[in-house]
Amino acid sequence: MREFYAGFDIGTGGCKGVLASADGELMASAFRSYPLSHPRPGWAEQEAGDWWKAVCACTRRMLEEGSVDPAGAAGIAFAGQMLGVVPVDGEGSPLRPAIIWLDSRAEKQAASIIRRFGGRRAIMRLAGAVPSGKDVVCKLAWLRENEPGLYRSTHHFLDATGYLVGRATGRLVMDHTGAGGTGILDARRREWSRLFAWALGLDLGKLPPVCSSIEVVGGLKKEAAEDMGLPPGTPVIAGMADIPAAATGSGALGDGDAHMSIGTSSWLCLSVRRRTNLGRNGIAAVVSPDPEMFLLIGESETAGACLEWFAREMAVALPRGGGGGEEGFLRRLDAVAAGVEPGAGRLLFAPWMFGERSPVPDSSVRAAFVNLGLEHGWEHMLRAVYEGVAFNLRWLLDAAASAGYACDPLRAIGGGAASDVWMQVVADVTGRCVEAVEHPRQAGAMGCALAAAVATGAIPSFKAIRDAVRVRKVFHARGGVRETYDRLYGVFRDLYAGLAGACRRLNSGLSCDAGSDRGRRPDVPGGTQRINGHARELTS
Repeated sequence: MREFYAGFDIGTGGCKGVLASADGELMASAFRSYPLSHPRPGWAEQEAGDWWKAVCACTRRMLEEGSVDPAGAAGIAFAGQMLGVVPVDGEGSPLRPAIIWLDSRAEKQAASIIRRFGGRRAIMRLAGAVPSGKDVVCKLAWLRENEPGLYRSTHHFLDATGYLVGRATGRLVMDHTGAGGTGILDARRREWSRLFAWALGLDLGKLPPVCSSIEVVGGLKKEAAEDMGLPPGTPVIAGMADIPAAATGSGALGDGDAHMSIGTSSWLCLSVRRRTNLGRNGIAAVVSPDPEMFLLIGESETAGACLEWFAREMAVALPRGGGGGEEGFLRRLDAVAAGVEPGAGRLLFAPWMFGERSPVPDSSVRAAFVNLGLEHGWEHMLRAVYEGVAFNLRWLLDAAASAGYACDPLRAIGGGAASDVWMQVVADVTGRCVEAVEHPRQAGAMGCALAAAVATGAIPSFKAIRDAVRVRKVFHARGGVRETYDRLYGVFRDLYAGLAGACRRLNSGLSCDAGSDRGRRPDVPGGTQRINGHARELTS
């Protein structure tokens, strides 16, 4: 009988599950989708019970297809979407559909909180960020004002991770990374802030106890064990939020270590011992699942989503048929992009198709191809998409470097990390040594599984997870190509100043949640954090 750890990444579009050994071998993996509901414009809800059904379906499929003996289960961990709210009764049963991170119904409450704290600058100094209608404190205020009966009858407000831990063990808790995303956590002490709760008018009694991500909350209860097909009593840890789980699965866990992810969205994430504020570039500091560390996260709204859009709307000369499904189509896109000279004939692409969070926080800016001429074909435009995402990442790396973080080497996860062409572009544009991990799409679930191994003692420390994360290939910058990109990068940095004013005028009164379905950001798995309905996606 071989010992294994089960990890689950609960995204917007579905659940990714893995069974892994403590030395980092992926023994089995599975994916199960579930629906997303938009009952009103700006609203986004899911049935929490669907998350549990997906976890159980993934587990049974992995056990069967991987020929894994269930008796070897040594630990279980969940990673859920951040910024969600699941009101539950005393038994942990949901009282309404979960309000997930995409939901922006609470803009009025966000504006009220900003006014109460003396304006945007004042609240930035106090809390380190300005709340929006997507933030947990604003959603709780919306529930208190618009569904007061439900608010009063709620025993605890959980997040996705906390709901699943409760379903598995019967204990209602919230891990400290999920709690850190609420805006109510004292990040240094890693416990609820009575001051913030009082200032926001929130009842701390309705928030569950905060646990360390690697604390064993309890054993798998009998009913849950029957659902999953695993032994009762299997240890279940408190788990973590999605981006912290991805950071764990990247193995970039030492002070100053960094990873990037290219999925629907993209992000740069650093593990740091001291909390640092790089808010000017939209880089936020959050608690790490490692009890001794923090994470600096700069998220860009669209990365793989740009490639998906281009493949759908522009790459008409490259039919999706030809074998291999979406993976085969992505390989054919790579082959076309690789055949275009670096710099794409001096064609630049600004990858801001849904506004931007970082490196330039601006909800009204939009994407553009710049310097497009008659000499360019769709192949140049495709190459420019790859390069534009990499230039945007270099901007984030510059911000990190200004705070003393070199981010070299740079671990890579997400669907984009499966593309050798894209990884080489990133290495050439940024000058970093890029280390693409094995199974990059499963990094979040793998991070959970390895964290469970730490909690049960199979891995000696959180930072030792790095030794269990396997790198499939390393990419180094090429000298002559790097010089080409250095010249273009300065022009890329100037694009924002030229586009921002025009986009603000064109999109006056619009937000990232406005517009027709065609203009919406695709609700697809991959982004965090973040971010990200449809199971079909090139780079998730």
